[in-house]
Amino acid sequence: MMVTQTPRDRWLLERLTALDCADIPTFLERYTLKSYRLDQLYRAATKELLPDPASVTVLPQALRDGLQDAGLRFSLVTPTLVQHSRDGQTTKALFRLADGAEVESVLMEHYGERRTLCISSQAGCAFACAFCSTGQSGFGRHLTANEIFDQARFFAAELAQRERRLTNIVFMGMGEPFHNYDAVMGAVALLNDPQGLGLGHRHITISTVGVVPQIDRFADEALQVNLAISLHAPNDALRSQIMPVNRKYPVAELMAACDRYREKTNRKIFYEYLMLDNFNDREETAHELAKLMQRRLAHVNLIPYNPTPDAPYRGSDGATITAFRAVLEAAGVPVTVRHPMGRDIAAACGQLRATAVSQRR
Repeated sequence: MMVTQTPRDRWLLERLTALDCADIPTFLERYTLKSYRLDQLYRAATKELLPDPASVTVLPQALRDGLQDAGLRFSLVTPTLVQHSRDGQTTKALFRLADGAEVESVLMEHYGERRTLCISSQAGCAFACAFCSTGQSGFGRHLTANEIFDQARFFAAELAQRERRLTNIVFMGMGEPFHNYDAVMGAVALLNDPQGLGLGHRHITISTVGVVPQIDRFADEALQVNLAISLHAPNDALRSQIMPVNRKYPVAELMAACDRYREKTNRKIFYEYLMLDNFNDREETAHELAKLMQRRLAHVNLIPYNPTPDAPYRGSDGATITAFRAVLEAAGVPVTVRHPMGRDIAAACGQLRATAVSQRR
């Protein structure tokens, strides 16, 4: 019988390599620890958001010193650059990982009490969407569950200093989450764990370009985590030009997977639609999208395009977006226009590219 790994053990095991411990029993024996000490360490790092073992005052001083000297780290990501937008609503952080890889995360503090963090699941991306700066930079490697989680831990700790907390997390940063499925699900477990960060499943959204087998797998998870589909075009002729994944999983196959997900979960799917000038923003395309969305439990997010250095596209103007939205509304399709945030620090949707930020630094 397979034993399910707890979030606490998942959090600890990845950190034991620095201590040259192969497993948790070895760690307990080496430091003569009772198992409840593991709970204290985990709580200190993930709920109390303390910076390091030396700060965990419930532990004996000798143990704190020993773990600190041995190199036990509460975070596997190191912030090397933090930028703030002029309006004070958006913060972007560049993190360096142990092997030198870099990723970016973005915190959006909306007016009111909503604070949404956009986190990365990979260093780079293999899916090469033509409009996305991350895809244009190529694929580096997958992140581990803890490297994903520690991005959230950093911002949660920053907010806690202002007596605020994260309210939402979206996997819409660098990388394709369903290309790194197991690590993303591990990170979701860490984010959700009530003994740790304790973020509710319904406050977590995973966005995918449409990896069909993993959509089916996700439907079987029985989680209340939100699913978002990066659609960006209602037909294969347009979508294949900007999203190579469409050649493997065309629109009809993608929508069939979404229908299966809907049947199994009874949950709404969010469809992201980037507005590209004179490409996918025509009135006839809006009618085609409306037809595709009808009789589906769906919500369409129209996204003003954020220019990237290497992409040959421009964003649709405001009047075009308004007209496109009106077509969907007239057809009874729920639709919103996303408010772009962080453009002045290249933190808006599609602009994340850690190597470029590193070079500017």
